Amino acid sequence: MDPAHTALDALMDAAKAITKRHFGNTLSMCAIHAAKMGGCGSDCAFCAQSAQHTCAIHNKSVEENDPDAIIARAHTLRIFGVLRFGLITSGEWLGDAEFERMLGIFRTMRAETNLRLCASLGLLDAARARRLAECGVTRYHHNIETAESFFPNICTAHSYADRLETICAAREAGMEICCGGIISMGESPAQRVEMAYAIREIQADSVPINILNPIAGTRLEAQPILGVEEILRAIALFRLILPDATLSFAGGRPNATKEQAYRG
Repeated sequence: MDPAHTALDALMDAAKAITKRHFGNTLSMCAIHAAKMGGCGSDCAFCAQSAQHTCAIHNKSVEENDPDAIIARAHTLRIFGVLRFGLITSGEWLGDAEFERMLGIFRTMRAETNLRLCASLGLLDAARARRLAECGVTRYHHNIETAESFFPNICTAHSYADRLETICAAREAGMEICCGGIISMGESPAQRVEMAYAIREIQADSVPINILNPIAGTRLEAQPILGVEEILRAIALFRLILPDATLSFAGGRPNATKEQAYRG
């Protein structure tokens, strides 16, 4: 047997044992609604929503959302076993009118559904974080995206410290934290471990692990995707470093695994 496969098998077995000890065979389902898309002024290298990229993404403003339609969708999702429902917006910072509209939708959802509410509205300050918590939002999503040492290669419009400040504001307001990132953006294996330990320091409750989906028109459109075994190794290491966090395997999975499969 290939020694490299043997080592990977052992690593995955260890990760599986930790998952089983902390979570058994349970799964937790969540869903999101894109309340605003496109037109972001930031320059994140992977993102099709950046106005600095040439991707033809449809712009959608917060004002285009029908609260009744969002509530109807929330009720349907609950029937199918979804426990958490989040509203997400593009952009670094919502305008005041946009933010107030989002608060109104959250208040309605809290009153009319029994879903746990999540938000991903870009950068926050302490005042906005408190207002979200008061409206019933129990978890805030804000990724660090990558290791601090690699972050300047990915984004220059705002800093890694800005992201940590938003996470701190949400935590201090009483919200749980959903924080993860993207692998396969050109970072080293050591930087993936660096990111995992940073998330551990943040004490994130939920950790989405995304795999880069190179999109034409972004700065990372030609970035090679990691092999399946390297992706599995990274995920297993995240589990070992974050034993009691909920890991979600999010964006990029189909594209990264469609050509090959690990047969351990």
